[in-house]
Amino acid sequence: MRYAELLVRYGLLGMLGAALAACAGMSEPPKNAPQAGMAQPGAAGTPAPSGPADKKAAAPGANAAAGAEIAPDLSPEVLRAYDAALRALQQGHAPEAERGFLALARSNPELGGPHANLGLIYRRADKNAQAVAELELAVRANPKQPVFWNQLGIAYRQQGQFTKARDAYERAIDLDPTYPTPNLNLGILFDLYLWDSKRALELYDRYLALSGGDEKVSKWVADLKNRNRERTAVSRKEQE
Repeated sequence: MRYAELLVRYGLLGMLGAALAACAGMSEPPKNAPQAGMAQPGAAGTPAPSGPADKKAAAPGANAAAGAEIAPDLSPEVLRAYDAALRALQQGHAPEAERGFLALARSNPELGGPHANLGLIYRRADKNAQAVAELELAVRANPKQPVFWNQLGIAYRQQGQFTKARDAYERAIDLDPTYPTPNLNLGILFDLYLWDSKRALELYDRYLALSGGDEKVSKWVADLKNRNRERTAVSRKEQE
């Protein structure tokens, strides 16, 4: 599976010199769904601080960054605190990262990034209700950030809220039609949970066109075209 490579190109690792970058992990589906591994802390998908909703966000496309704006009026202290929390998350120190992002969320409630990162931390810890709550705060702070909506869609899907997951993925796509990941995730939703193979195929094909190709997803497409609604052991997993 080439998700790590794809997400280096299209993902969301928050860095101070760029809006967003790589994320290798996927969210975990329900127990009765095909399984795959959780995200690895060292390749965590971690959104950048991201300014208030009334600030224009950069668009994630076929470049390395998928765009959350870093608000220009943030103090050096806030940026250093964010960077420290981010490093802790990347190094697998989730409790330390959680403390850092919680402090930032309290002191800078207008920023979406700390809430989005808390959502990732809680989702990986199977604290789905807390993950949804934080990601909802993230999209409230910055509703023009498609990466946040994609993350919220994954969290909703994990809760079994498929209609809300669909809406969140579609919002991410509406905000940036060139962002591959929500197309893939929405395709998985239609494929495995909503049983709409026609729509799933359309979304998988769109993802393949936007991403430049993915061998695993191409196999899913062939599987969908050739099977008679019988589930196979092929794993389908959302991208962060």
